Amino acid sequence: MAYYVKGITRMNDDWSDEELKALVEAYIEMQRNERAGQIFTKNPYYKNLAQTFGRSEKIYENSMRNISYVLSLMGRSWLTGLKPEKAIDAGVAGRIEKLVGEIERQRTLPIAAFEIAVREKAKEENLAVPGGNPYPKSRRVPVTQFRRNAAVKAWVLQQAAGICESCEKPAPFNGADGTPYLELHYVRQLAEGGPDTVSNAVALCPNCHREIHYGASAQALLAWLYDNVARLIRV
Repeated sequence: MAYYVKGITRMNDDWSDEELKALVEAYIEMQRNERAGQIFTKNPYYKNLAQTFGRSEKIYENSMRNISYVLSLMGRSWLTGLKPEKAIDAGVAGRIEKLVGEIERQRTLPIAAFEIAVREKAKEENLAVPGGNPYPKSRRVPVTQFRRNAAVKAWVLQQAAGICESCEKPAPFNGADGTPYLELHYVRQLAEGGPDTVSNAVALCPNCHREIHYGASAQALLAWLYDNVARLIRV
């Protein structure tokens, strides 16, 4: 079940598959409505979940903030107004990540549970030096890969001319071929239904690229790009 820690709902593995799926489906539906520019309110979603499964509407609202946190660990955007909250156990985070992939019919590398375990471990004081594993095992994991147009990346990088389109500073280093190293970023990610077009792509330095995927200010950076890169079109 969900329980409270300092007023924040924490999710653990007592959530049933049916309830967790309904929660994730509601979140993704709201996110799709937001991207489509449709007017909607979140409260009816919380109310419907409360009536169906018997928890309070506040618990469902806070639990959706936990979904935002899982999405942030995946490098994905989250729903406006539901700032990520990390009150979630690794096990249920992994289940949410899997549900997102199933609902969107995509296969991604599982990372949420691992990253939460890392953060929880890092809170411990005086960690002993771990022995690690000299012979780590491997496994095959099928993932969804999008076919991209090389001309789109080439054009965007050419227009950037070695300058990050976010921080507006020169690329931090040159690649092995001697060209300034910048990375292509789809403002609305392909995994979220974004198009492979120049009106949805920017050239970023590695630091800005990581921040827009995983940073606390990701949404602010996204808004800045839309306001300052003339070719971008909200989709």
